[in-house]
Amino acid sequence: MKWLFSAAVLASVPASAQGSAPYEIHGDAIPASLTGQVGDPARGEKLMGDRHRSLCSLCHSGPFAEPHMQGTIAPDLSGLGSRLSEGQIRLRVANIKALNPQSLMPSYLEAPTRADISEDWRGKPILEKAEIEDIVAYLVTLKE
Repeated sequence: MKWLFSAAVLASVPASAQGSAPYEIHGDAIPASLTGQVGDPARGEKLMGDRHRSLCSLCHSGPFAEPHMQGTIAPDLSGLGSRLSEGQIRLRVANIKALNPQSLMPSYLEAPTRADISEDWRGKPILEKAEIEDIVAYLVTLKE
């Protein structure tokens, strides 16, 4: 399964789905680094396999972590860097809800404020901007 979004679908995403984002969305991408710097692919690879920190491998499979510890409910990320641009990957990691409000994937940069979120996590993003940039830098290297 690949992440493909048409211009018509993106044009229909309401501005409210973007929240009070500290970044600019252009089409289906966040073209600029969230930190103003390029991430570290080695740190990103490590984060991708960390089931307790990034949570990525709970749902996604790909060339990271132990294969038996990878999820199967989300797209395989193998070759993602051949299918999506750096900016497209950045938006999907930072705030997938801007593209698909019904996605099961959390918005890693958005700070949830819902009452059903534990107070320890409420109002805090899952990942820091630099960690998102590290993951983006790694995912861009995944070529087919």
